[in-house]
Amino acid sequence: MIYAPYGAYLPGGSLWHSQANESVFAHYPGLSVVIPSTPEDAAGLLWTAMHGEDPVLFLIPKHMFWAERESKEPVRAVPFGQARKFRDGSDVTLVAWGNTVEKSLEALAKIDNEISVELFDLRSIMPWDKESIAASVHKTGRLVVVQEDTKNCSVGQMIISHISGQPDLWSEMVSPPVLISKANVMIGYNPIYEYAALPDVERIVAAIRRSASIQTSRKEATVLRDHQPAAIESAKAKPKKSEMPKGHVQNITVPIMGEGIRNAKIVSLLKKPGDPIALDDDLCEVETDKAVYPIQSSFAGTMGEWKTKVGDTVDIGQELGTIVIGESADGVVATAVAAAEPDEKTVEAAVPAAVPGERGRDARHHRGVEPALSPTITRKLSRVIPANLQIDARWEAVREARDAAKKKNGKNAPSPSVMIAWSVVRAMEKHAPFRRLILDDESIVENENFDLGVAVALENDRLATAVIVDANKKSWSEFVRIYDETIEATRGGRVDAMNAPVVISSLGAFGVKAGAPIVVPPSVGTLFVGTAHHEIISNGKKNETAEVITLSLTFDHRVLNGAAAASFVRDIKQQIEHFKIPETADAKVARRESGSAHP
Repeated sequence: MIYAPYGAYLPGGSLWHSQANESVFAHYPGLSVVIPSTPEDAAGLLWTAMHGEDPVLFLIPKHMFWAERESKEPVRAVPFGQARKFRDGSDVTLVAWGNTVEKSLEALAKIDNEISVELFDLRSIMPWDKESIAASVHKTGRLVVVQEDTKNCSVGQMIISHISGQPDLWSEMVSPPVLISKANVMIGYNPIYEYAALPDVERIVAAIRRSASIQTSRKEATVLRDHQPAAIESAKAKPKKSEMPKGHVQNITVPIMGEGIRNAKIVSLLKKPGDPIALDDDLCEVETDKAVYPIQSSFAGTMGEWKTKVGDTVDIGQELGTIVIGESADGVVATAVAAAEPDEKTVEAAVPAAVPGERGRDARHHRGVEPALSPTITRKLSRVIPANLQIDARWEAVREARDAAKKKNGKNAPSPSVMIAWSVVRAMEKHAPFRRLILDDESIVENENFDLGVAVALENDRLATAVIVDANKKSWSEFVRIYDETIEATRGGRVDAMNAPVVISSLGAFGVKAGAPIVVPPSVGTLFVGTAHHEIISNGKKNETAEVITLSLTFDHRVLNGAAAASFVRDIKQQIEHFKIPETADAKVARRESGSAHP
């Protein structure tokens, strides 16, 4: 079995990672091709693939499987060649698979009860469920197929060819089959180009309405006037170039910026209400951990209102503000491609691809290298007033706790890194200055509940920050579990908005004893934890050798002073030197019961 990511609707992959090409593999005899659209089907199809004898190509739609979904159903085997019926209907048969299932469900929600649609998720491309689709078309007399692949020599064409080639079905069909596909182009890097090429909700709705509104006889096609749903004429109209009416409002939303990116932070608003906006003008900047994206306008007009502010964390797809389409700064009326339905439409702003600079004659001997720090971080660092102090902490308490945990839990024992993180959180609870954030406008906010950041090394000398949200509200068992899950998710590509007052960093795996880390706003402090080593330390009147770690704290002097930083790092030292694994609630109850049984 070959298990591979598949499909688009997550911009940034371009022609390398955002293609849907299942028809190429479905062409080969003996090769099964499956594309699930739900976690339950993924598990069931995977079970069948692992227990079968034939080779299987298992394609996972990346967009749908980045979403978090709760499933309470037990894993059941899903036979190949058996479609899932999502919804019963009597007017139109709608067939989809992979990412287009989600788009089809959104289209049906928009149509509501206007047309009765029977929706099938094919799930298995080869073999495919000919019987179920044929039975549905026999009932409805109409067929609409939605696919992410291009139309030429595609699975959708195969389905339509098979259904139309059955004499009994051909005589029952009252409307010509409709195939909705990606345009015959490569997926572009820019999100605007990607979504322009792919099937969307509006195209699916228009196809269903068109199919339901016409009836084909063997001689001529006639319109069913008594069965025609509302707005059919607009649905049948082809897109055309037209002027936007003055006063038309376009919403600005957060575009999809890549796999795993769920939210971002507003770092600057570049336009004020009333400012003229030209096509491709930068509207604002958003930051996702180590990268910054300018969000650009897809229309010319005038800036309306902002519905967010600097420092806000916003989700993908969230509305940020509005643009009033009308006269641009040069007096030219903005134009756009008018959709089939002329209502207000939300358009995602564009995230531009990088534009390479001019290359000299010797360019073939060199290659461009990205800087270690993004321009946003460099800009923020120019305003930081850094200060650093170091202190050694004895290590034996953490080592003893780790050894005891390993004897009890084996490989599941909490790591020393978790123990240090727990100690830092406990110290942050006592020191309010280290629960603060400094925003881009240099305003300072302080929170009772706070996040904790942990620097994570990635491939190709890249860094990311894992963010443990509301770290102070977690019990010990919750903290250990969420710490491990967050680190793993970050290594897997997830990017969280950075709102952690303190970030922990370490190069202990490389034997580094001490370092002077940088602190990047909105954080106010970065704690570097060195590798355990032996030092001669004072113990009253004599010196002795002890195993220690060096804690190196860099803090932003704009937010706090040296005395507060020294008190904070000393508290972390004490937490580490006296560390004990906290008792769980069950352990405390058991200890009390044991005490009462043996007075």
